[in-house]
Amino acid sequence: MKVTTDEKELLAGRFAEHRPRLTAVAYRMLGSLSEAEDAVQEAWLRLSRSDAAEIDNLGGWLTTVVGRICLDMLRSRAARREEPLQQVRLPDPVVADGLDPEPAAVLADSVGLALLVVLDTLSPPERLAFVLHDMFGVPFAEIAPIVGRTPATTKKLASRARIRVRDAAPAPDADLAEQRRVVDAFLAAARGGDFDALLAVLDPDVELRVDEGPALPGRRARGAADVARSAIIGSRDAGAPRHVLVNGVAGILETKDGRPVALLAFTVRGGRIATIDILTDPVRLARLAPAR
Repeated sequence: MKVTTDEKELLAGRFAEHRPRLTAVAYRMLGSLSEAEDAVQEAWLRLSRSDAAEIDNLGGWLTTVVGRICLDMLRSRAARREEPLQQVRLPDPVVADGLDPEPAAVLADSVGLALLVVLDTLSPPERLAFVLHDMFGVPFAEIAPIVGRTPATTKKLASRARIRVRDAAPAPDADLAEQRRVVDAFLAAARGGDFDALLAVLDPDVELRVDEGPALPGRRARGAADVARSAIIGSRDAGAPRHVLVNGVAGILETKDGRPVALLAFTVRGGRIATIDILTDPVRLARLAPAR
């Protein structure tokens, strides 16, 4: 069937309405902004080659297509084994100006780096089932054909993922002002070399992850004492700090001569820091908006 220019423009407009949700699905599935965009673009190509008039629920159809594309990308990524298992590789951060945020809206529509790190440990089917059902409300009956399982088995996939997420990715405190108060206390203690003050703001089981780029393995530390020591050592070469939001939670962008040198994201739970994710990869930092 020949499609007119007007029909193509109408279809493109309908697709644009769904693009934000599709991008959100793909980002949560892949943890990569560029790969998420590639997945959404591939969904558009498949739609443009389809008979859109036969699609009753365009949003559901597109979500399913993006889910399949992301599942294939995750499986391909796992098969290539591009990185050593112990290498620290953080997902792409979403950074917003922290000076005049809209906390409720940002927090409600964000997924923290700590959660994305845990999602990376799930199998591709578990991740798909959890993301589509728990984050976007897609029924298991619609997810099951994507992963090639029954709805009951798909429900079990999501349940296993939910347990892993609950145990390993603590939900941050909702009060952004309180998050920042704790982060400021952490920075002051680290730069002042105050070990006891650091212990006071760190959760006993706090985890530190540092992504230094693909050429380096990165660093990890766990437990308040080890993380406190790492913070004091790291602060000796720290740049000028600026408050930002990183995936909806309190963060710090450190700069030297106006150039980003480190991005820190903090998960504050119960008034203490539960996770610290630090990106120092110069290539990925260069993609961030310049500091003001």
